[in-house]
Amino acid sequence: MFRNYLKTAFRNLRKNKLYSAINLIGLSTGIVCCLLIGLYINDEMSYDKFHVKGDRIARITMEYTNGGMVNTAATTGSKVGPQFKRVFPAVEGYVRTFKFRRVVRYENKQFSEKRFFYADPSLFKIFSFPLLKGDASGALSTNDKIVITESAAKKYFGGTDPIGITVRINDDKDFIVSAVAKDVPGNSQIQFDFVINFNNLDGAAEEQWWMAKYMTYFLLHDKNQLSGLQQQITAYMKTDAIRKEAGIEGRDYLTYYLEPLARVHLHSPIDGFEPNGSITYIYVLAAIAMLILIIACVNYTNLAIAQSAGRSPEIGIRKVMGAVRTQLFMQFIGESFLIVFLAMVMAVFVSLQLMPLFNNITGKHLSASSLLSLQPLLAILVSGVLLSLIAGAYPALVLSGTVVIKILKAGFSFTSSGAGLRKSLIVVQFSISLFLIITTVVILQQIYYIHNKDLGYNKEHIVVLPMDYRAISQYDGLKRQVSSLPGVTSVSGAYDLPTFIQWNDGFTANNGKQDVHFSAHAIPVDMDFIKTLNMQLVAGTDFTPADVLSADTDNNGNLTRYIFILNETAAKKIGWTPQEAIGKTVMKGEKPGAVKAVVKDFHFASMHTLVGPLAIFLDKSYVRNIFIKIHDSNIPGLIPQLEKIWKERVPNRPFEYHFMDDDYDHLYVAEQRTADVFTLFAGVAILLACLGLFGLAAFTSLQRTKEIGIRKVLGAGLSNIVMLVSAQFLKLVAIAFIIAVPLGWLAANRWLQDFAYRINISWWIFPAAGITVLFIALMTVGYHALKTALVNPVKSLKTE
Repeated sequence: MFRNYLKTAFRNLRKNKLYSAINLIGLSTGIVCCLLIGLYINDEMSYDKFHVKGDRIARITMEYTNGGMVNTAATTGSKVGPQFKRVFPAVEGYVRTFKFRRVVRYENKQFSEKRFFYADPSLFKIFSFPLLKGDASGALSTNDKIVITESAAKKYFGGTDPIGITVRINDDKDFIVSAVAKDVPGNSQIQFDFVINFNNLDGAAEEQWWMAKYMTYFLLHDKNQLSGLQQQITAYMKTDAIRKEAGIEGRDYLTYYLEPLARVHLHSPIDGFEPNGSITYIYVLAAIAMLILIIACVNYTNLAIAQSAGRSPEIGIRKVMGAVRTQLFMQFIGESFLIVFLAMVMAVFVSLQLMPLFNNITGKHLSASSLLSLQPLLAILVSGVLLSLIAGAYPALVLSGTVVIKILKAGFSFTSSGAGLRKSLIVVQFSISLFLIITTVVILQQIYYIHNKDLGYNKEHIVVLPMDYRAISQYDGLKRQVSSLPGVTSVSGAYDLPTFIQWNDGFTANNGKQDVHFSAHAIPVDMDFIKTLNMQLVAGTDFTPADVLSADTDNNGNLTRYIFILNETAAKKIGWTPQEAIGKTVMKGEKPGAVKAVVKDFHFASMHTLVGPLAIFLDKSYVRNIFIKIHDSNIPGLIPQLEKIWKERVPNRPFEYHFMDDDYDHLYVAEQRTADVFTLFAGVAILLACLGLFGLAAFTSLQRTKEIGIRKVLGAGLSNIVMLVSAQFLKLVAIAFIIAVPLGWLAANRWLQDFAYRINISWWIFPAAGITVLFIALMTVGYHALKTALVNPVKSLKTE
């Protein structure tokens, strides 16, 4: 019996090649989308779940006010870990981490390493980073030990056992390889290639509440202690002794919050070592996957019904020969299983081929093993069974339930009882398509706005050369030599990149009525910073060589008096107009500084946040990035010249460079990926919806063949018949438009609320999306309408 069903199913597939191909393409496309999105979601949801003690690990974030301004950070001072371990019994252990770029040298190999970590020795006891060689308890027991990953070991030592080998860091200190760790999984917030003891950091031995630059993690004795510990921390930080020790006055406060490690990546609003994901995006992608799969199932159902209208002789003969309804149901549901199985096989193959492209779009590192392991394959198998039942049940029930006498007398036909359902499904399909089109266009417009908004500085054609404190002695010589190169228009330097300034300080100024205490971002710079980045001064004048000479320093060369350029927001925060600010004194901590100028506000952080107060001060000893403004046409020839100069003056550090506009774009990687994903799947949804419309149009045209023949005999023209068949489908698209517009506006507006600087949703997006879908639908339906209208009416009437 099963063999007979299978043979009939294959015969039916061969007989109706067009419908079979559309079914397979539609189902496999929907399944491919679900597989890829499923792998992405699984990877996002699995972040930091591999740690054995993960349910007891919490990340500590910092919140404080200065002059009433609330600030949050993923970093803390060095005192938080050891102090809370001493005070709160719930804390079993802690680890402080700090990530910084360092130059690693071994023999003739030298690289600038981005994933270089400082950490307490407890790192490998609290977190599950397996060691392939060495012992977790002694890996970082002394300050001269270093742990490297498997990939780093191959990079520097090839096949040689690295244990006991000495490497040199920043050309000033030697470290002995004590352990080799397994490469860190991609779904880990902490990504390292090298780790040395936390005590190697300058000032690490001194415990401080401030100087908040360390990521701190706690290991609790019991996961259920987290909420109780949070309450204890909040109360502890309010005590007079701690407020006095931390130097907190008035209504200002300092406190800390615990975030369960497994929730940080998707639920925390504060980025850590890398930009966090978003649980909202996960929900959206899951919804898109389900909607696309629903569209694919609807397509199969409609196409199966349309195709089945020509199978009346087969059904009638089987019933006359004694076939019962159950047997017919099993035959048609078996055909559904066959098609879904073939679509599953195609989908797995296509998914494997598309995985590199999908990785490129999403920034993931998914591999074939991600899909071909036991759990995904079982999920695919179970989903295939459910999909076969869902997609094939309705046509199987309809076909198997027909009355034999009606088939033999008049042939097979569908009543209008199911027409409402089929049309409703088409409305759902196009509502989804329109919704995705609207939201995608808004996202793309916001991305365009971000990339083209006036930032307050010019980021184009600026080469950035990273440097460290050891190279600062060569800075003046580098600047002079680079400035003399043809095509270089200006050279300057600063501690941070202007695209994302992280330094934060406390400031005090008197506006003539009262002292104003406030926190502000700060950036030490060299002269020509304003000029190189083409910033606009609204009051005062730029830094000059005389300012360098007039700056006061102590015996160690540290500044004791600053010269500031404030941004407009900082001047407004104090209560000054830009003109009033010139010449006034601002205290940075305990050190005074004179305001030299006020610069027009520029975006020094993501557009998710408003521009805050900023103080630019002259101090080239803190320069860690050199900015070189060049002509666009000179870029290819300039890089080799820069490399030559660098190797002559800074031989102890590898030459590396990047462009400032790339650094800016990196701030919006998540948004760009969201736009790419929405664009891709919106296109897929439209394609699948058109396939569904194609099936319904074929079904309707088949049902109305006799009517069209009569109309042609009575003189109806080609255009009349095309409009007759197309009109009902265009109505469905109109209904879908009415449903999708408010939903699309609400979703797009909600997404834009995450940006402090955003576009206004343009009215034309909605009619443009509607017209686009209407045109696509008209082309899809018009094919069948035109094909039916061109049939000879005599043949149509004879066939009917």
